[in-house]
Amino acid sequence: QEQVVESGGGLVQPGGSLRLSCQYSGSISNIGLMAWARQGPGKRRDLVASITDNGSTDYAEQAKGRFIITRDSAKKTAYLQMNNLKPEDTGVYYCRVHERLPGLTVGPPEWGQGTQVTVSW
Repeated sequence: QEQVVESGGGLVQPGGSLRLSCQYSGSISNIGLMAWARQGPGKRRDLVASITDNGSTDYAEQAKGRFIITRDSAKKTAYLQMNNLKPEDTGVYYCRVHERLPGLTVGPPEWGQGTQVTVSW
């Protein structure tokens, strides 16, 4: 049973926008970190954006100024608002979830199956 489910991907023209959602339904009650990563065709999976339980965010350089990550802790859901999309943003977008552990650390990631984003005319 999938515990991390991404949605919101699709085909969009350059300059367009998409909003991805990541819903967690597993046993973790205290989620420390939620993040999005992209895997382009033939490429490795790279971090796009992350957000901690205190709201701190981090973005890959190519996402700064265009993407916004938010989360609704009560719903155990993270969102990625992607604006001004470019063809190089194409790929499968994966969400990962980490449990908050004592000592300001986080547990190993739980990954979703990903959602495809294609930016093309």
